[in-house]
Amino acid sequence: MKKILKIMLSILGVILLGIGILVVVFLLEMKPDKDKEEEVRIQAEQYLEDNFNDNFEIYDTFYDNMGNFAFEYAASVREKKTNIEFLAYYDDETKQMVDTYIADKWKKDLKSEICPFIEASFGETTDFVVYFTNDNIGRELDIDPLKPKSYKEFDVEPIIRITVPRKKSDDDEKILNELIASLKSEDKLKHGSIAMSYNDEKGVILDDEWHKDF
Repeated sequence: MKKILKIMLSILGVILLGIGILVVVFLLEMKPDKDKEEEVRIQAEQYLEDNFNDNFEIYDTFYDNMGNFAFEYAASVREKKTNIEFLAYYDDETKQMVDTYIADKWKKDLKSEICPFIEASFGETTDFVVYFTNDNIGRELDIDPLKPKSYKEFDVEPIIRITVPRKKSDDDEKILNELIASLKSEDKLKHGSIAMSYNDEKGVILDDEWHKDF
């Protein structure tokens, strides 16, 4: 009996040791490397000097410890006058520094454009985000960051995601069709995609999500 107990305790000890090692490894992976942070900051400083002006400043560094982006480290940059925040990082695919300035500027511009309609139609507590699938769209369209053009001048297709704190209503699609018609008629946005989801009073996502391309 004592032998069996010793074996069980030994197995339990090995399991606990393994868990402990995994926790330590996880915590180490979550912690940014100071040398790599400094490296991307230096790279970004030179990049800003070559492509931007004194209206832009590096205010922090960003470490993607969850693998959500195409990079590990980026410099967090801010345009002083507008407070538009974006990232500058080394792109392993193109072997050069890139930035998300135009994409983030257009996100903010489009969100400001449709915010009054969204709040008037669905309430001020409605949460919505705007994004472009290509964060490097400025480089792709060869846009000078010091002379940023409007998204209205290009045939881009942003995604608008709206989350309403209630159940789905039969009028929702009609309301969004009105938004789409307004954007297209005023030449503000030719194409895009709208996705809509719903939360209950506890914030739990309901199963009524739908989307529409236009």
